Amino acid sequence: MNALGWANIDSLLFYLDLIGTLVFAISGSMAAANKKLDLFGAAFIASVTALGGGTIRDLLLGESPVGWMQNVDYLLVISLGVGITFLFQKQVRKLRKTLFLFDTIGIAVFTILGLKKALIFEVEPIIAIIMGMFSATMGGVIRDMLINEIPLIFRKEIYALACIFGGIIFIWLQGLGLNFELNAMITIFTIIMVRILAIRYKIGLSGIDDQKKFPFKKS
Repeated sequence: MNALGWANIDSLLFYLDLIGTLVFAISGSMAAANKKLDLFGAAFIASVTALGGGTIRDLLLGESPVGWMQNVDYLLVISLGVGITFLFQKQVRKLRKTLFLFDTIGIAVFTILGLKKALIFEVEPIIAIIMGMFSATMGGVIRDMLINEIPLIFRKEIYALACIFGGIIFIWLQGLGLNFELNAMITIFTIIMVRILAIRYKIGLSGIDDQKKFPFKKS
């Protein structure tokens, strides 16, 4: 791919990353509001939701300073998310479907960014897939643990699994020699569709104690 192509996809991923960060920050703020936390508590929960996954990824990969510490835009976007939730909480609650869509786009983009960074560090493909999944989901895991909830990815939803499946597709297409720009778009689309179809048709993972030993089921 030529330099212009890389620049275009990097710019697109950066802006999608900021949108994902905003939605995750709103998600964290709403979770804090549901638990009756104060404004500082909401800002803290919003921050760990939006930045937690990428921070864990960077620490595991040995990058220092971690990504968000190198660009203040992320903190500004998180502040915007907290402000939107604080000022327009009732209106935000009415936008659940819109927020779900942006949340889904967010985890898809975070997965790609995690994969890309991990591969730069020349880790094994399976580790890169895990780093992509961590980027997308660990912020939500930390959020739920802090507010004393069972994390979403452990509640039978196709969430982390969508990221893992997308990561496998990305690594497979890369092995076939597909350029990064097209590969990233296909992977993002794949993760979005897996997540939407799972919600649309109420498909989730079976519980460890389910009598029917089949990995997937309709709720």
